[in-house]
Amino acid sequence: MKKNIVFTVVAALAVFGALFGYKFLQMRQAGRARAQMQPPAATVAVAVPRAENWHRSLVAVTTLQSREGVTVRTEVDGLVMRVAFTSGAAVKQGDPLVDLDTSREEAQLKGLLAAAQLAELSLNRARDLRANGTNSAADLDVAEATYAQAVAAADLVRVAIAKKHITAPFAGRLGITEISPGQYLRAGDPLVQLEALDPIYADFGVPQQDLPKVKAGLAVQVTIDAFPGRTFAATIEAFNPRVSDATRNVRVRALLPNRDELLQPGMFGHAEVQLAESQPVLVLPATAIVYNPYGNSVFVVENGVARQKFVQTGALRGDLIAILGGLEGNEQVVIAGALKLRNNMPAKIDNSVVPDANAAPAPKEG
Repeated sequence: MKKNIVFTVVAALAVFGALFGYKFLQMRQAGRARAQMQPPAATVAVAVPRAENWHRSLVAVTTLQSREGVTVRTEVDGLVMRVAFTSGAAVKQGDPLVDLDTSREEAQLKGLLAAAQLAELSLNRARDLRANGTNSAADLDVAEATYAQAVAAADLVRVAIAKKHITAPFAGRLGITEISPGQYLRAGDPLVQLEALDPIYADFGVPQQDLPKVKAGLAVQVTIDAFPGRTFAATIEAFNPRVSDATRNVRVRALLPNRDELLQPGMFGHAEVQLAESQPVLVLPATAIVYNPYGNSVFVVENGVARQKFVQTGALRGDLIAILGGLEGNEQVVIAGALKLRNNMPAKIDNSVVPDANAAPAPKEG
């Protein structure tokens, strides 16, 4: 009985050992086959970095401001007789905007002009009498003062009438108004917004440590979020003479032509100041960069194999990016297809289709 049990155990162990050995041999052969297998080569486009001298720049957030902008208000009380403009219209300096009722002032003016005319006659008579010595110098003084007071009273009413004929204080674009003829206005009530839009200002802050590099006349490239892909050329015009206590920045103002009035006060964007100093950089299309939390890198194709290299990136201009370190300048850098690569992966070069590489791209028509 014991012999049968021992025989059974030995037989089971032999069968188990044979199965284990066969499976181990099978797995070993599969591992060798996998080790000999190579992934298919990825098709990529490459470019050799180009050496250039790029002027250094400062980038800041900018807000557009009108060259002149006010809310036109009435200085005096009055009834609206005529609204002489339409909302959104362009006006020149002195163009009529609103006429208030002046009937009362005009009636007063007639009486005052008559009084001034009588005072003038009295003054002329007093001068003749004084020349003949038949009146005193005091009588002539009284006549002159009376005439001057009459003229001043008439001028005061003329000023009141003029204030009721409201005109544009400068050329610009009008906003939307809600006043109508027959409406009674109080002094200080708003009539319409007026903004001078051409040229327009781009205001931004520069850190105090960079202020010595920024001078009036430097070129500024302005991009506005409302117009993606477009760049507007401006020129630095002025600085604030004081550093902000809160931000330690200096407010800088750039002048920006706006003939088509596309740009509006209050728009938000970015300003890039082109500094006079330059630095040598290697330039690649921005599509070459693989961005990672642990560092930016590119793939370089060497002998049909893609190898990863970490690089130090600089300024971005249009479709191009500056490489400040990590490349020698003669490598074939992958500019299309980098996302499907892994380090030491086979790669096949095909430059039949390459991404755009323009420092100042423009939107395509149609």
